[in-house]
Amino acid sequence: MTADPPLPARPATLEDVAAVAGVSRATVSRVINGATTVDPALRRMVEESVDATGYVPNRAARSLVTRRTDSVALVVSERERRPVSEPFIGRMFSDPYFGRVVSGLLEVLRPAGIQLVLMLADDQSSRDQLLSYLRHGHVDGVVLISSHADDPLPGLLHDTRLPAVLAGEPRRPTPLTYVEADQRAGAQLAAEHLVSLGRRRIGTVSGPQDMPAGQARLTGFLDALSAHGIRDVTAVEGDFTHTGGAAAMKRLLEDRADLDAVFIASDLMALGALPVLLRAGKEIPDDIALVGFDDSSAATACDPPLTTVRQPVEEMSAEMARLLLKQIGSPGEPVPSAIFHPTLVRRRSA
Repeated sequence: MTADPPLPARPATLEDVAAVAGVSRATVSRVINGATTVDPALRRMVEESVDATGYVPNRAARSLVTRRTDSVALVVSERERRPVSEPFIGRMFSDPYFGRVVSGLLEVLRPAGIQLVLMLADDQSSRDQLLSYLRHGHVDGVVLISSHADDPLPGLLHDTRLPAVLAGEPRRPTPLTYVEADQRAGAQLAAEHLVSLGRRRIGTVSGPQDMPAGQARLTGFLDALSAHGIRDVTAVEGDFTHTGGAAAMKRLLEDRADLDAVFIASDLMALGALPVLLRAGKEIPDDIALVGFDDSSAATACDPPLTTVRQPVEEMSAEMARLLLKQIGSPGEPVPSAIFHPTLVRRRSA
């Protein structure tokens, strides 16, 4: 006679977690469903008990109760038919900025069990599809990266009443929460550094002037130089891409061959501009001091490594995720925006 095989262990329940934690079933439920009103000490006890019992929440049942999807959308919005050197999707996946944004978001969202959905909006049709998707309740909230000043999406997004956080301060007033680095102050750091090196024949490859970041970096840089009596500054507009930076640098040298310093408004453009300078026989930094902006992987890929203005993209993105989760957890409560301060990172290009 053979013994019957042992029955599989029963899955842990909310009651099991409550018994181990020494709290009520309702408290366990509130913690698991993301309520923000639970005492932090009780929350830690429940979380430790969840780990100890191996409890796995029933997401389908939880969704019926909370009406949440446990997913948020990262929406990247682009102007239609922008005259740039690279297609929209190609630029997005080749620009280190977007990878850093995703990394910062996931640092906060993954431990919370939140999935990230990437959505692109670069024409009217894709915007309509996006808004339909959002209104049908497929995500709990939105992080929006908008690349142009007159983008209608922030206003349309506000009309959906979904929790939302903007990456960057919008040009037009909006009740939406945003996270931004002080772009003007960052560009002023670049200007002050070049002036401190004794450079006076200064040029700049700016970002696109239909983008708030491009506008702020250019005006901040020019204003800081003007305060030092340097007003003869040659500026050429770039497009925040590698190939665009090379083309803009070529035009800048044609306009001003005697430059002794250049501020390039993104590291990726600087990476494209550097070979143009070297082919023109310019020694960096002896002939031309070079300062970028972002402190991305492109800065260390330059040879020599790029002196640049660091905006803490990963930290800013993590804050966007935290602010979004606060909105989701406490609907209707105001969530203040956040502004981060840039710093100058000195390397061998200036």
